[in-house]
Amino acid sequence: MARREPEVARIVSTTHDGRGIADVAGKKVFVAGALEGEEVRFLRRKIRRKFDEAELLEVLQSSRSRIEPRCEAFGRCGGCSLQHISQQEQRELKQRSLRDNLQRIAGAEPENWLPPIYATGKEGGWHYRRRARLAVKDVYAKGRVLVGFHERHAPFVTDMHRCEVLADPVGNLIDPLIELIERLSIRSRLPQIEVGIGDNAVELIFRVLDPPNDDDRAAMIGFARQYDVRVSLQTGGLDSVTALYPDPVPEALSYDLPDFDVRIEFESTDFVQINGPVNRLLVTATIELLQVETHHRVLDLFCGIGNFTLPLARRAGEVLGIEGEQRLVERARANAVLNDIGNVAFLKADLFEIDGNESWLRAGCDRLLLDPARSGSLELIKHIDVLGPERIVYVSCHAGTLARDAAELSGQGNYRMTAAGIIDMFPHTAHVESIAVFEKVAKNK
Repeated sequence: MARREPEVARIVSTTHDGRGIADVAGKKVFVAGALEGEEVRFLRRKIRRKFDEAELLEVLQSSRSRIEPRCEAFGRCGGCSLQHISQQEQRELKQRSLRDNLQRIAGAEPENWLPPIYATGKEGGWHYRRRARLAVKDVYAKGRVLVGFHERHAPFVTDMHRCEVLADPVGNLIDPLIELIERLSIRSRLPQIEVGIGDNAVELIFRVLDPPNDDDRAAMIGFARQYDVRVSLQTGGLDSVTALYPDPVPEALSYDLPDFDVRIEFESTDFVQINGPVNRLLVTATIELLQVETHHRVLDLFCGIGNFTLPLARRAGEVLGIEGEQRLVERARANAVLNDIGNVAFLKADLFEIDGNESWLRAGCDRLLLDPARSGSLELIKHIDVLGPERIVYVSCHAGTLARDAAELSGQGNYRMTAAGIIDMFPHTAHVESIAVFEKVAKNK
């Protein structure tokens, strides 16, 4: 095989994940980190039939959208891929990705584009991540421990010292965590740390493959006291998590939704929206888009621990939240009691196996909120006529499955997509969160 040599080309467009596209002799070359309009020097790393992938060697002429990455580990760490692009341009790329998916898969655009939902202010796109799983590796060859996210193009743990997207104080605790783990007898038997950050407290769950000895426990407790965090140990599945310090914990982790006078309690291993400030904006925007009134019956599917359900209950006559995991259903019920909300109920059901005869489905609703995982909500949508909501708001973490489901809704001829837009829940990453509104089409008599 001939040795590959560096090449020079102009970038004609940029993908939503921050790769520049060059057209070289009629073949597309994706150059990681290159931006539209730039002239770059690159080296092809992967040769494919229809396109090649390349490493960026040098930017010869920069785009006005290019900025200096804030994190010293950017480019190596897999946690972020867009720190070299201004946040406004990041949102424009995500908007373009949503539009392209809707046009290509659904064959349609919304009647109106919603303004992007994002946190404002100087630090709006930084220190936002309140849930994370940090990898830990005792690297024998380096004689030290690494703590962080995996590298972008390899399964190794990134050699990093702080993180600009992890919420305070954890973003500044990478080096202290390394120093702690290097002192433990089980330093090579501790593969990960689960991070949970509430408005009221911070918890670190150490996954341990061997039990820590007394000195290990003392070191962990000392760390927790010094940095004002909670520390728990996990020896097996989720039911094995036990508090180390403080024990017992004084209160659950929680976050507030002040627009609705709601407090949500959660555990570090629960699913919660990653970005607290954006989540508050999203909840408010979603309920406004649903146009909920006091006589409405609302159905919240994939409801989790009640993030949307409980605020909805402040506005609606009756709300039913449905979730597939029993432990989340129980947490949602507890949150309803915590907030003294009585016009809400929660039910466990498999939303990927629906036959149309479910009692909750046949009961119908006036408003429907969908917030599914990446696989979308196609099985429910196949039975949308049974449910019959006048208005649907769909919160999506995958533009492709949103577009597929939008095509199914409009293809039945019963719903039209009146609005859609992006939610910048994960600044500096390629994740595209979006929201769409569907209205029932009035039948001609």
